Amino acid sequence: MRFIAFCIITLLSALPAFALDGQQLLKQIDRNLNPESYESYRKLINIEPDGTRKEFTLYTIKKGTDKVASLFLAPASDKGRSTLRLGDNLWLNIPNVGKPVRITSLQSVVGGVFNNADILQLDYDAEYRVEKVEEKGDDYLLHLKAKNKSVAYDRVRILADKARKLPSRIECLTEAGMLIKTLYFKDIKNFGGISRPATVETDSPLYKGYKSVMLYAKLKKRSFRDEVFTLNAMTSLDSLR
Repeated sequence: MRFIAFCIITLLSALPAFALDGQQLLKQIDRNLNPESYESYRKLINIEPDGTRKEFTLYTIKKGTDKVASLFLAPASDKGRSTLRLGDNLWLNIPNVGKPVRITSLQSVVGGVFNNADILQLDYDAEYRVEKVEEKGDDYLLHLKAKNKSVAYDRVRILADKARKLPSRIECLTEAGMLIKTLYFKDIKNFGGISRPATVETDSPLYKGYKSVMLYAKLKKRSFRDEVFTLNAMTSLDSLR
């Protein structure tokens, strides 16, 4: 009986440790993918089934786990637009139109397959808990469940390289497990000591033939004051460049 009791206690005590390890792994993937606070330049390209392309250039800043802001630099028709995310709350500011307006994570300020949650991405650890981690050869497969209903995707599956602890593929799903879109992470480059994928591509079974691409450049660690992540500061993001 003592032996059986010992085995039960050992198994029960191991469960929280495993869950903690999964969450710690997710945190490490987050940090390897993006510094906690940083700035970057990105080009977003939407490609339609007939080959038509539309490109956007954005300057983006992030602080901590809940603050992200972006400024549109191109095309000329969108120059000066800015977006802000504070946790689950998102805003869009259009120059000379009035005060910022609320937007949702499932909308897209650029059209295409990327939505606002993809463009203003927070740490996955901030929005998801790890339900299970599987080992798939040289990769980890993390099964994530949203912490609340306000996030864009109910479930996420991350395939991450064991050595680099960087994602190669992320699948975004509904609560019932239906695939909404897949993100592919490619072309690992060194950005001033930060090695991460420079290219993120996405497609969706809901938008057959459409593809969107995100290209990273000049990503580097940088600290920001909280004041730059406010509605009043959305019109002055250009001064941070």
